[in-house]
Amino acid sequence: MPIAHRVRCLVLGCIVIAAPAATSAQNDPAPAPRRIQALRLGQADVIRLDGVPDEAVWERVRPATDFLQRDPNNGDPATERTEVRIVYDANRLVLGVICYDSEPGRILGNQMQRDRSFEADDRFMWTIDTFLDGRTGYYFEINPAGAMGDGLVDPAANPGWTNDLGAGINRSWDGIWLARVRRTMTGWTAEVEIPFRTVNFDPNAGAWGINFQRTIRRKNEDVLWSGHARNQGLARMTNAGRLEGLGGLSQGLGLDVKPYLVGNVSSAPGRGRPDARSTGDVGVDAFYNLTPALRASLSVNTDFAETEVDQRRVNLTRFPLFFEEKRDFFLEGSSFFDFSRESGRAVMPFFSRRIGLDDRGTPQPIDGGAKLTGQAGTFDVGVLQVRTAESGRRLGEDFSVVRVRRRAFEQSYFGGMYTRRSARVGGDVDHHTAGLDFELATSRFRGDQNLELSGFYLWTSSPEQADDTAAYGFRLAYPNDPFSAEIAVREIQPSYAPAVGFVERRGYRRVAPNAEYSWRPRNHPWLRSLGWEVELDFTNDPHNRPLTREFSLSPLEINFEDGSWLGFQISPQYERLEEDFEIHGDVVLPTGAVYRFTRFDLRGSTADHRMLSVGSNLSSGRFFSGERREYGVEVGIRPRRGVALTLEAEHNVLELAEGSFDTDVFRVRADTQFSPWLSVANNLQYDNVSGLLGWQMRVRWIRRPGNDLYLVYTHNWREVLETGFRRLTTLDNRLATKLVYTLRF
Repeated sequence: MPIAHRVRCLVLGCIVIAAPAATSAQNDPAPAPRRIQALRLGQADVIRLDGVPDEAVWERVRPATDFLQRDPNNGDPATERTEVRIVYDANRLVLGVICYDSEPGRILGNQMQRDRSFEADDRFMWTIDTFLDGRTGYYFEINPAGAMGDGLVDPAANPGWTNDLGAGINRSWDGIWLARVRRTMTGWTAEVEIPFRTVNFDPNAGAWGINFQRTIRRKNEDVLWSGHARNQGLARMTNAGRLEGLGGLSQGLGLDVKPYLVGNVSSAPGRGRPDARSTGDVGVDAFYNLTPALRASLSVNTDFAETEVDQRRVNLTRFPLFFEEKRDFFLEGSSFFDFSRESGRAVMPFFSRRIGLDDRGTPQPIDGGAKLTGQAGTFDVGVLQVRTAESGRRLGEDFSVVRVRRRAFEQSYFGGMYTRRSARVGGDVDHHTAGLDFELATSRFRGDQNLELSGFYLWTSSPEQADDTAAYGFRLAYPNDPFSAEIAVREIQPSYAPAVGFVERRGYRRVAPNAEYSWRPRNHPWLRSLGWEVELDFTNDPHNRPLTREFSLSPLEINFEDGSWLGFQISPQYERLEEDFEIHGDVVLPTGAVYRFTRFDLRGSTADHRMLSVGSNLSSGRFFSGERREYGVEVGIRPRRGVALTLEAEHNVLELAEGSFDTDVFRVRADTQFSPWLSVANNLQYDNVSGLLGWQMRVRWIRRPGNDLYLVYTHNWREVLETGFRRLTTLDNRLATKLVYTLRF
């Protein structure tokens, strides 16, 4: 039976099984959510945002408290008390937070830079579902040093960093809000102001979904107000509590205007342009709330001078590397363009880095762009139109993206996407992509378990009129704790080519099941959990001949009580090359060759909240026609608050029948934060494959949220061999400044 037919039968079977489970679960009575009442401020009520909720009005508010542990002892009361109170007026929501601590001298708060990881610190986080739809929301976090971070609740985001199964946080959103923090003799406190102009919401909703989580880092303890079970968590808005008492909210005119001024000085002696050139420009971004739930954006003369550089990597695979989007215009509202629930990067019909960047990350000028994101009734909407300018030999192009999702049941959806790419003058014919996807999901399968079934179909146009330009597949997942399992099936046809998407590999059919289990002893003095995982990969070519067979077994992963961990993995593998594999320089593995090899991998890390932390990996074994040894180490140093130094090194030794070679990558990151509003980040990277050494220094001064000054210096050196000695010569350098100011109406 052809695999395509088997896939269709299996999809239909799973829909028959999962749809009744999802719909019947809707009818099962759910536990009553926890509730917190917001108090509307009167004319005489004044709050001074100084980090200490000691004004008289706070005494009239009943707090959210009685948090429960998620870890280490699931369901037990929190060992330290937390209280959250909420007040509001027509224009803003204000949170008053008190984090009591029996040992205030041991509170950890080193990170001060906005949107950096707070994993090594105490922290307080919360999510707000402003539409009360159980699937979307805003994420906020603060730490005792006053650092702020935010994002969007996005079920398609990688859940790993939050440890929330089946849901995650998309850190792309950068909202305008303000937090003040104060350490006290009894712990630490905070006051947070979120303007209603910053968020979209349903003005007719009788309540908002809301949840809170606190981390007590020295105990490695996470506590939640609602949804403490390990298959729930902060990012699963179906398990959130209710914020009630809101009414008469205003977004003003709902218009934000962000003009910016940019200046550059650059030279490129290594590229034949030694003279310094000075340029300057102005541009503007504008945001308008067509409704409280739907936002339109316009960018004119778009510039990304403040964007961080990509992390340097050496590619020893047959497939292109994926680099995250870092440009603000494309990050804003990016979750509305997510397609399918496929794991990994294999199915991305829209990848914004295909706009205004070539394959090596070289920018192309963008004349302007317009975007519409948000909710319209029961639909999630994302529309994007961008025009790039002619640059060198590259023609100017138009890019169009339309994404629509129809929400169904409690957590499910059905959606479609269309993209178009066209050169304005003298270019190729237009390239089109169209697709459909769906997800059926419930968090009440068998009472309180998560179950997800998703699928997709994509078609792309072909100038050669090929008839094998489609991609399709499905995923059935049971993301729970202690047991989690998933099976994904997909086919990517040989001529599938989304012109505004990311393609890792073409011309294959893949079945990939995996399962994992965690065992957690209660009240153990040093052991947090033991984990086991198995992943299988069966990949065939379009004629059902084997291409890849991989059996990845993690026989044991140990998580210690202090946050340290250690894991071991065994990976037997079969590979048949369908085309030449140029792995390095003139080292080429030939088409049709078949390889069977097994690799062993040992990884571990000490707790990252300590002043000195070390992570390492050691991998060894056969690799295609020979052997490969891989060594990696990461050292983190935090000598005091606001200072962080990270040293990373990767070394590969490959001894293949076709040739031998080594690869090296070195990175040094030095961050200095003088306050939550002023930071300096230095990033130094080198790899011996390109022979390039790169340095970026990035200074950010937040005058107040929404008003920023950036100073970015980038310098690249090329390694050259002269008279038997290696030395570095300047390839290019650039100094850029950017001033951004936000006007709110």
